[in-house]
Amino acid sequence: MTGLGDRLREARTAKGFTLDDLQSITKIQKRYLSGIENEDYSMMPGSFYVRAFIKQYAEAVGLNADDMLALYKDAAPAKMIEEETTQITSPTLTRKRGLTSNNRVNEMIPKVIAALFIIAIFVIFWFLYLSVASNKPEISVGQEQQPITIEKKPDTNKPDLDKVTDEPVEEEPVLEPEKPTQSLTFESASGETSTFVLSGAETFHLEIRTSGDSWIGVLDSNRQERMVPKADIMRAGGRVELDVSDTESIRIRVGRTQSTEIFVNGELLKYGTDHVTQNIIIEYKKGL
Repeated sequence: MTGLGDRLREARTAKGFTLDDLQSITKIQKRYLSGIENEDYSMMPGSFYVRAFIKQYAEAVGLNADDMLALYKDAAPAKMIEEETTQITSPTLTRKRGLTSNNRVNEMIPKVIAALFIIAIFVIFWFLYLSVASNKPEISVGQEQQPITIEKKPDTNKPDLDKVTDEPVEEEPVLEPEKPTQSLTFESASGETSTFVLSGAETFHLEIRTSGDSWIGVLDSNRQERMVPKADIMRAGGRVELDVSDTESIRIRVGRTQSTEIFVNGELLKYGTDHVTQNIIIEYKKGL
């Protein structure tokens, strides 16, 4: 035992998650989650899935996935490591055989394309020649050319100076300065925490939607929870709207970013990192 299972179990308990909650968040079957906590990988479909499940588990409970994978590597059975090596090398050998068999086809393709290009050019020139020959006018011998008379018409667009009168010039309207537009800017990221700045907005309206189960908590600058009645798991299809114009900053705890969308005054917030669990801090610069 390396302590991997105990560390994951303690982190899950600290988050207040049961195995059923973690199954809903990560979409990993409960029996696989229990096997990871007990460091029993006998029922796993393969070492690739074990590593993927450990990484998702660690991210969901806020642990460093690389540290957890290092613990697993120290304790993984030699058979599973050999299986993972085989899974990586086999596709490489298959691709090499495929490349050898396709060399002849690849050599022929440029020649066929060049031949088709030459034929297309010949056909185009042939049709152009026929078109010019058919449109060439025939001139009869002895036909006299008639003189062409050009009648000059008076220029009706020329203004009559006698009829020009002084007309008042319309003044251009004075344009009012435009009001500043909203700007939601990504500032920085550190681990699971990303910081954004909202400026140029008179109001601060949040809308959170979930397409899958996700833990959501919203704290204002006074560390007061804005979720009613408390921070909790939002189920698939969930939606909540919050007016937080009275605070200088907001911290949103998102348990599963893949199934959570955050809108700020109707604008979709784009996550700054690809962490599954994140802390989103939005600083509100009202009127700036």
